[in-house]
Amino acid sequence: MTDHLDAETLAFAHRMFDLARAGSTEELAAQLDAGLPANLTNDKGDTLLILAAYHAHPDTVAALLSRGADHSRANDRGQTALAAAVFRSSTEAVRALLAAGADPAHGNPSALETAQFFDLPEMTELLRAG
Repeated sequence: MTDHLDAETLAFAHRMFDLARAGSTEELAAQLDAGLPANLTNDKGDTLLILAAYHAHPDTVAALLSRGADHSRANDRGQTALAAAVFRSSTEAVRALLAAGADPAHGNPSALETAQFFDLPEMTELLRAG
């Protein structure tokens, strides 16, 4: 097995990550429905879900979760989708992740630690109520 992907495959993967960042829910969902792995990860360990959460796209977060994206995966820095959504104060993304079972105490920093560090009391309250 080779560790190298051809240029066309890399370009496709980059485009999928860009779709997650942009919140292009319909196009990304179509790719997932066609077989794109819901837990596709880039060279920094960021999943499509982490990127969608970080860029505050709750519809994309929900689409990824409904297609099997793992809410507990952390990137290479220990950050989770839930912590990313909290950092961006994306209430709907946080709610979707909590409903899917995301743990506010998981990750480094955790979502709770992120809310406290950045003085986001509404996010702390949402996480504790979740």
